[in-house]
Amino acid sequence: MGGSSTGLPDIVAVNNDAGILLTVEAKSGTSDILYVPVDQIERCLIVRNMFGIYPERHIILAFKFMGKKRFRRKKETVYESRRLIEYYKVADIAVRMKTLPIIKCTYDGKTYAIFRNKTVPLDLPDYTMPFHKLLERQVPVMASARLLRKGTKKVTTV
Repeated sequence: MGGSSTGLPDIVAVNNDAGILLTVEAKSGTSDILYVPVDQIERCLIVRNMFGIYPERHIILAFKFMGKKRFRRKKETVYESRRLIEYYKVADIAVRMKTLPIIKCTYDGKTYAIFRNKTVPLDLPDYTMPFHKLLERQVPVMASARLLRKGTKKVTTV
């Protein structure tokens, strides 16, 4: 059940031992631009402020650009393969804003604030999600014998 139907952020996650609260609004799509509307940022802010007992509280905007890009060509919908990319951005700057903007993220990870008809760069820092910390380990990968002499190499998974 998405946050818009419940009046809550998409995800509220806590680590009681570390005293961390994350309010997460997630967006995914096949275009080169994804947007987070003002009301969804506001919901994250309300929940973040509600749980003041947590010393570390963050608003995280999660953007997933799908592996296929959709666009229109000659009145037809066409899909083109591309690399699937995810960004996790810390939007705590919203706490200090008098007027909340629509937040725009582009396929290359750049973020912007949209106030009425004015768009300004908004350099939101990246956030390393806890599950990424768990996945960062060395694993053997099988490769073609003609590519690698020994048949395996080590890579870092994300």
